[in-house]
Amino acid sequence: MPARHEWVKSLEQLTTEQYSKYFKYFNPDMYDAKEWAKRAKAAGMKYAVMTTRHHEGFSMFDTQYSDYKCTNTPAGRDLIKEYVEAFRAEGLKVGFYYSLLDWYHEDYTLDHCHPQRNIEDGDAFNKGRDMHKYAEFMRNQVRELLTNYGKIDILWFDFSVNSSPDYRPCWQAKGAAEWEAEELIKLARSLQPDIIIDNRTQIEQDIWTPEQYQPLEWVRHQETGELVTWEACQTFSGSWGYHRDESTWKSPEMLIQMLINTVCIGGNLLMNVGPTSRGYFDERANVALDVYAKWMKFNSRSIYGCTMAEPEFVAPRGCRLTQSMDGKRLYIHLMEYPYQFLELPGFAGKVDYAQFLHDGSEIRMREGKTGHFSEGQTEDETKLVLCLPPVKPNMIVPVIELFLK
Repeated sequence: MPARHEWVKSLEQLTTEQYSKYFKYFNPDMYDAKEWAKRAKAAGMKYAVMTTRHHEGFSMFDTQYSDYKCTNTPAGRDLIKEYVEAFRAEGLKVGFYYSLLDWYHEDYTLDHCHPQRNIEDGDAFNKGRDMHKYAEFMRNQVRELLTNYGKIDILWFDFSVNSSPDYRPCWQAKGAAEWEAEELIKLARSLQPDIIIDNRTQIEQDIWTPEQYQPLEWVRHQETGELVTWEACQTFSGSWGYHRDESTWKSPEMLIQMLINTVCIGGNLLMNVGPTSRGYFDERANVALDVYAKWMKFNSRSIYGCTMAEPEFVAPRGCRLTQSMDGKRLYIHLMEYPYQFLELPGFAGKVDYAQFLHDGSEIRMREGKTGHFSEGQTEDETKLVLCLPPVKPNMIVPVIELFLK
């Protein structure tokens, strides 16, 4: 509703009274979960994660543990229930985002993110507040979420950075102890044994979640160095919530490249859509979704069931590789389109057939040499050369599919 970043209450240090006008007038009258689900599926998504409660403490579901919820606003209905039913009907996996922060709850104490962090007497603000009671409140809400909506596939907690931020006064950031994270996770797994949980309670779980940056290699455990299961979470623009005046929307090329860059080093991509307060996706968001829909319609085979290529295959300049999990197909994503020839050192003798993925058209190939020999050029018997059309196909990132011997 403020349409100027989802952290507006903290960034502008608003009081709960000042923020209450949004509660008073909240009415996403154009919210159509079925339309959301159809657009998500068309864009190529296989699962979704919806915010059940963000940092300001407002519940998007009919919780019995707080009056600060959507059913007490002009919206008058359980928005999470509609999401679950619609996305499940489209065959998509269903996930819940749940913030560990709460800038509304009467037992939540000050920390470095709290909107009232800079008040003169923080000790007086905290007096009588009890984080144990707040942790119990969270468990009660999580129990509702994992009991009242059928099978839930993902529980995406946010967030925990137990550090010393540069605020004055510098309130200590909270962590696993304050969230009583062990009990919280134990409860979640007892209710939904197959659920996937992220690692933002500060207790290691199923997935690591690098946010708003592109890793350059497969994410590793910070202590052991082992490869971890990970998911990059990104936004169409610079905000997670709807930001009316934001001008940092990503280009179509960037959107597709982010997906490819993530999968080529073993990750999944969670791409955020921030709807308007009336409940629909604005034109910029729809354009971004359509970018994925158009590209994935023809190239999804290079993404689904694919991961980082085996070490013996080295990507040529300006390209990214993914490989099918069975090892039989290799995909070359042409981030930079080469002129006429694509040289693949070390690929000779390993490829049975090559084609453009978008239209299944054959790409001729030969081994050892590129074009006509000129003075000083030597033959490389390990090299495979793909003979490409000089003009780039009408595709943001063309993909070459190699069938391996």
